[in-house]
Formats: sequence, structure tokens, C-alpha cells
Amino acid sequence: MSTPRFLDLPPGVAPQRIETPQGTFAALEALPVSGVVERWPALLVPGVTGSKEDFIAVLMTLAQSGRRVVAVDLRGQFETPGPEDPDAYTCAALGADVDLLAQVIGGGDPVHLVGHSFGGLVAREAAVDGRTKFASLTLMSSGPAAIKGRRARNGRKIMEEVPELGLEHVWHHRLEPEALANDVSDDIMVFLHKRLITNSPIGLTRMAEQVLTMHDRTDELRQIEVPTLVLYGEHDDGWPPQTQSEMAARLGAECVVVPGAVHSPAVEAPETTAAALVRFWNTAEKHYLDLRSTMM
Repeated sequence: MSTPRFLDLPPGVAPQRIETPQGTFAALEALPVSGVVERWPALLVPGVTGSKEDFIAVLMTLAQSGRRVVAVDLRGQFETPGPEDPDAYTCAALGADVDLLAQVIGGGDPVHLVGHSFGGLVAREAAVDGRTKFASLTLMSSGPAAIKGRRARNGRKIMEEVPELGLEHVWHHRLEPEALANDVSDDIMVFLHKRLITNSPIGLTRMAEQVLTMHDRTDELRQIEVPTLVLYGEHDDGWPPQTQSEMAARLGAECVVVPGAVHSPAVEAPETTAAALVRFWNTAEKHYLDLRSTMM
């Protein structure tokens, strides 16, 4: 596995492959450039059309808090292979993959779990299924149920067009025009194109279907009692900010609104996003250790 040469990796960040009983997952691993790993690790899960590279801008800062931080491609995404079975790409199946990844990455320690957009729905499944006890859960630009608005329309187009017309059609008629409108550089355009067409068409279609039909599991998540952060951009065009704020209130979760950001705070406001995550993780660990000391 090799990261595209035009996506420069920060110091301390390197491509890896994570072996699990379910298979091998492509990852970017970040370790502290100075100091040692002394805090619990973190696992970062991307959205439907995303990949581990969506977290590049925050990886070094997160690792410098004394952690091993791992961003992954889900099965069928970019550099992680996936099967032809559509049932392998449900939120429940992908959540089970996240459980295994967390158990391998944690090596016995609790793991901080972060899910972006569709990755938040997957991360929620991993928390709710009870197979793994997470140190914390962050829902980044992710809502309680099906996605809304413009991104929902794009998801429906993916469902309709990928099986019949293929990934190249989706690139030229959906993602490329959006990237051009956002003045994306030529090198990044090359990467975005490669990433899309490397996806499993079956996986991408089923993930799009999942993000459009997911039911609300907020009440179930609250019963897990895992420390939870809801973080989103003030101009989010996926799940409305008000919807995410209401979800945080239902969860009794901390809520952070990232000024100026839209749907990808880790890309659009990396330092603000990383600072919020580190602060939340440190607080969650302190609470756990304080609670354990009172029980001894």
C-alpha cells in the first residue's frame, strides 16, 4: 500500500495494514513525533465516499497528545478490499469490523472511536452492539437517522447511477463538478478520482442506501453510557446543525460547533477539531481513572 505522492503525510504518520480476523484493513497510523505513547489510542472512521486520508490534517496533532491514532478505510473503500456481498456493507456489518479493529488497535486498552458522517452511523453500531467497551465516542458531522438535504440527493443518485452507469459516470457527473466548483488542485483531483473508482461499486451503493434509510438509535446509544461528543460544522449541509444539537441533548453529550466549517471539520478546520478531540479524550480518560480509583 502506498499513499499518493501528492498527499504529503505529516511527521509521525505512515501507511499501515491492520490485520483482523475479518481481514486486512488499509490504515494511516500516527505516533507522537516526540515523547511516548502514554494515553489510550484512537480509531477514526470515514464517510461513504471518503477514506482514511480525510483525517490527514488532524493526525499529527492528535498523536502528539501521547496517543497512537489510526484512520482506516472501511471494507470496500479505497485501499481496503471488499466482497461482492451487499450484506457486508450494512452499518451493522461494518460496525462489527470496527469492533475487531478497535480490539486489535487497543491491545487490551479502551479505544476512542470517531466516526465522520456515515462513519458516525457505523461507529454508533459498534458502540451499541456491546462487543467492545470504548473509551469514548465522537459523532462528527453525523446525525441520528437518515441524512438530509443536498447530500441525501447525492446519495440517491449514487444508488441509482452506480449499478447501471458505473463509477466513472458518477465521477464525471457528480463529484468532479463539485470538486471543480471548490477550486480543488489538480493533484487532489487526481487522488479523488482514483479513490472513487477504486471503491467497491456494490459497497458504495449499499453504503449510500444505508445512510439514506438508517433509523434513529439515539435512545439505544444513550443506554450504553459511553462518553460521547457531538461535533459538527456550523454550516453543515448533511444533517442540519439543529438536528445534531438536538441529538446531543438527547444523549446528554457534549456538543462542539466548529466555526466556519461545513461537513468536514477535520479538513476545513483541523486545528480547532483536533483541539476539541484531544480535550474531550483527556477528560474521558480522567473521568474513567477517577471512577476506577473510587471503586478500589
